[in-house]
Amino acid sequence: MAEIVTMPPIITPQRDAALRAAAEQLEAGFLAEMLKASGVGDSPEGFGGGTGEDQFASFLRQAQAEAMVRGGGIGLAESLFHALKEKENAN
Repeated sequence: MAEIVTMPPIITPQRDAALRAAAEQLEAGFLAEMLKASGVGDSPEGFGGGTGEDQFASFLRQAQAEAMVRGGGIGLAESLFHALKEKENAN
């Protein structure tokens, strides 16, 4: 019986970029949830904009989180990127 040998995947610059983008999206999602938990984007008591303002607050938090990631973030994306890359190399 012949043994089947599989080659590890070749990590290309495009694959690295895709892994880094995925890691940055995960960090941005995490930061957006942290901003939500801290009350960023909540309507002030006296001047609430109603339901519309509450719905658009999530877009504001997401944009702020993405800007934080572009500015260096909290290092989560870098850790996630390396973990994803190791997982990719292990397969």
